[in-house]
Amino acid sequence: MIALSLAEIAAVVGGQTHDIPDTSVQVTGPVVRDSREVVPGTLFVAFVGERVDGHDFAAQVVEAGAVAVLASRPVGVPAIVVDDVQDALGALARHVVERLGATLVALTGSAGKTSTKDLIAQVLGGKAPTVFTPGSLNNEIGLPLTALSATEETKFLVLEMGARGIGHIRYLAELTPPKVGLVLNVGSAHIGEFGGREQIAQAKGELVESLPPAADGGAAILNADDPLVRAMASRTKAKVVLFGESAEADVRAENVRLTDSGQPSFRLHTPSGASDVTMRLYGEHHVSNALAAAAVAHELGMSATEIATALSGAGTISRWRMEVTERPDGVTIVNDAYNANPESMRAALRALVAMGKGRRTWAVLGKMAELGDEALAEHDAVGRLAVRLNVSKLVAVGGIEASWLQLGAYNEGSWGEESVHVSDAQAAIDLLRKQLRPGDVVLVKASRSVGLESVAQTLAEAGTEGEVAAR
Repeated sequence: MIALSLAEIAAVVGGQTHDIPDTSVQVTGPVVRDSREVVPGTLFVAFVGERVDGHDFAAQVVEAGAVAVLASRPVGVPAIVVDDVQDALGALARHVVERLGATLVALTGSAGKTSTKDLIAQVLGGKAPTVFTPGSLNNEIGLPLTALSATEETKFLVLEMGARGIGHIRYLAELTPPKVGLVLNVGSAHIGEFGGREQIAQAKGELVESLPPAADGGAAILNADDPLVRAMASRTKAKVVLFGESAEADVRAENVRLTDSGQPSFRLHTPSGASDVTMRLYGEHHVSNALAAAAVAHELGMSATEIATALSGAGTISRWRMEVTERPDGVTIVNDAYNANPESMRAALRALVAMGKGRRTWAVLGKMAELGDEALAEHDAVGRLAVRLNVSKLVAVGGIEASWLQLGAYNEGSWGEESVHVSDAQAAIDLLRKQLRPGDVVLVKASRSVGLESVAQTLAEAGTEGEVAAR
């Protein structure tokens, strides 16, 4: 974080200082909520959780070097006490962002947010110092913590914004007002909570509504291939830039193909030129993510050649997202178990098939959460798609939703041992240990709550003595 005195922080957040002998002392380290991350100069934020109260760690964090605690009550050590810690954290983030000279880029969408954010960060990071959301910390706590990690040297601040209802993105955009806003897609993720795709579109479009006018440098980057996203152009005063495979897109891809190993290759076209891209990531779905990143980078002054070079060199940053391990015995493990929705499931299955040409393929799949009334139909459809794509083996893991996956495969013509339903992750591990053979490709994917990453990790470690080579 930029250096701020405790007196200035107290004024910004509307707090009272307690047990602070000298309020001119500065916070020079990070702002954290996890006591294990405290280093000298830290400001520790004490949240009250369901099982853990951060206030209980106050003495420990100060002893470890924290300058003070942002708290909702006095804690017997230097503290700034506020009525609401979350509101105070947001106010501090807004203050710091306003002080920075960084260009703030925000993105949202139903699928691909984290992968695209990682691509944007790598492309812009090659141009100038860039700070970006770690993993998927995209909510009202993770977003301000990320913003507060920026320093005077930061030129680009890339923030992922998530939403579970109307008004969520508007709130996040008020905390960290973006100059460039990117909307990837409107899909089925969280449709059970939102109540329909139109409601999801309403929520996601709050991002472009928050942008400054085009005359002030505001730019809305929209997916030309998604009608609900493209329609958001009418909701913003910012400059509209379209990306996609549509001929009408300002930033588009031509001659899209997959290499023999399943990595996308295409000709990148921008308003200022064109260049060829061959990605290190796996699956054709990364083409759309790459185009989104390219549109952002081009709007911020990078050439087509610079962007193509950066995209071709970009790798996986966040865990469990098409994370590939090649075992010495020739088995390939694809750990995509961080999360799942119908769109990302279909993309992952197609990537599996592309990677597995001439090899036996396994799809180890679990529940897709928060689909509401569409849950049965969507799980059934994914099971059927696995059969249509000629996936060799489907292993459906877990409860009722997994049984729908297996039933969809069965009804599509997957009989005998081509598809199986097992009770849990350990049962899947036991099955795969017995039946995997050299050359097989295994995709592991489900919603985060299922915890299928343990399957991928166990199988990968069994073949590499604990070393996971993510690409």
